[in-house]
Amino acid sequence: MIRKILKWTGIVLAGVALVAIGAYAYVSVSMKNRMAKAYTFEKETIKIPTDSTTLARGKHLVAIKGCQDCHGTNLEGKIMNDDGAIGRLVAGNLTHGKGGLPASYEVSDWLAALRHGIHQDGKPLLFMPSHETTLLSQQDLAALIAYCRQIPEVDNVLPENDLGPVAIVMSYIGKMPLLSVEKIDHEKPMIARADSTEGAAQGKYLAVSCSGCHRENFKGGEPLAPGFPPVPDITRAGHVGKWTKAQFITTLTSGKTPEGHVLKNEDMPWKMTAQYTRTELSSLYDYLQSIQ
Repeated sequence: MIRKILKWTGIVLAGVALVAIGAYAYVSVSMKNRMAKAYTFEKETIKIPTDSTTLARGKHLVAIKGCQDCHGTNLEGKIMNDDGAIGRLVAGNLTHGKGGLPASYEVSDWLAALRHGIHQDGKPLLFMPSHETTLLSQQDLAALIAYCRQIPEVDNVLPENDLGPVAIVMSYIGKMPLLSVEKIDHEKPMIARADSTEGAAQGKYLAVSCSGCHRENFKGGEPLAPGFPPVPDITRAGHVGKWTKAQFITTLTSGKTPEGHVLKNEDMPWKMTAQYTRTELSSLYDYLQSIQ
């Protein structure tokens, strides 16, 4: 009797294993096809000023949009993660040094990356938050591109992305932001310039950078990936919404909450938000407070 039970248990487990292997193979092939798909969008170009005010604005945007968190202090690129489960995630070298952007990389290529989430060859950029940068104003896109185009060359040859099973499965079920190109409204035109007056309108424009983690409604939710903490609700209805404006600004510039909790930068990039101006943080608070 026991032998029969063990026999059938083994058969069932083998069947489950085969189903799991087959399902993963299907998911893996599907994701590889999506990552290899070449997109074609109408080529765009804009005037790129090189005056000191524009470059200063571009430098500020690089700091507050998390470009350096992924691409490195000098935008030389880096390996963001390298383990067997999630795999190797690489942010490219954005300079024109060895291993960086080719000499043929034009303004239209920058716009294709920032507005549509694709490489120069039309294939999708991986883990690039183009669904956020596509919402930048034309003025800010020009400033960002202007700054990035004049940064010093850094030689840094990096390996290719190599996704592990966790990243592949999580991306397939929509739990990891792998392919921004699939999330963007590619017909949406650029706005000329953003509201620069302190208040909720400016805060709404800035809050786009928060939506990648805190979701589009800023209500947070489940962890972004295995091992990560749950994402908090940062609207008026959540715990963060109970903070005063002064407490909110202090937390985002020091990494320490009013309750004394020290934030890990890898969970909440406070070193990035610390680069915001006080006016920007005040506006962000005003906007989040307007959401119930």
